[in-house]
Amino acid sequence: MNFKNLLEDMYQGRTLVFGHRGASAYAPMNTLPAFELAAVQGADGIELDVHRSADGHAVIVHDFTVDKTTDGKGSVTAMTLAQLKALDAGNWFDPRFQNTPIPTLDEVFEAVGNKLFINVEIKSKSNRSDGIEGVVAEKIARFGMQKRVIVSSFNPLALRRFRQSAPNVPIGYLYVPKITFFTRLMMSRIPHEARHPYHSTITAPMMTWAKQRGYRVNTWTVNDPERAVALRDLGVNAIITDKPDIILAALKNK
Repeated sequence: MNFKNLLEDMYQGRTLVFGHRGASAYAPMNTLPAFELAAVQGADGIELDVHRSADGHAVIVHDFTVDKTTDGKGSVTAMTLAQLKALDAGNWFDPRFQNTPIPTLDEVFEAVGNKLFINVEIKSKSNRSDGIEGVVAEKIARFGMQKRVIVSSFNPLALRRFRQSAPNVPIGYLYVPKITFFTRLMMSRIPHEARHPYHSTITAPMMTWAKQRGYRVNTWTVNDPERAVALRDLGVNAIITDKPDIILAALKNK
């Protein structure tokens, strides 16, 4: 697979702006209203979080439980799609979004897949797979999203499993400032196309190192306009933000 050409088509030689869980400063995170608003605000893409439901569907929720962002309680992976769809994923944010459902990856691809690039983060804490990697790979293939998706995870084993299922889709390592020895070791052993570091870790030497190795650098979560401009000037490929409108305006004006 020629990832170089694929990624050049995606990035188009400029710093992209992705809505972090959609335009999540203005609408409930990881819902269709947040994703659609990101498109309206002019974002190039969105970042979202995916789990496997108990009956095998790819569902979009950030946490490993539904407690924080719905009116329910329990583990995402222990609930069926019907149980998850019965929850209100909007009222916690604002009553205007009452009865907003948890979306599936299918629904996201159908709603915004032709408008936005999509960074799919696979949520996985286990060394053993629940099958989510294969489900995501199948959805990407079914909707023909290979050229509009990059898949990321904090779990290097999840990325390895996904790469086995979808060798033609670019992957990116997510990491925080303190990288464990295991993650650092696995990062050196699993071929990948992008690094997704927290923005405070990005420096000029780090960007030089990444560019020399051909990595795209997509950073999160950047809501400060001045920081966004500084990161663009350092050469990052994408900025992931809760406020696409604010960051887009800053990058345009400076």
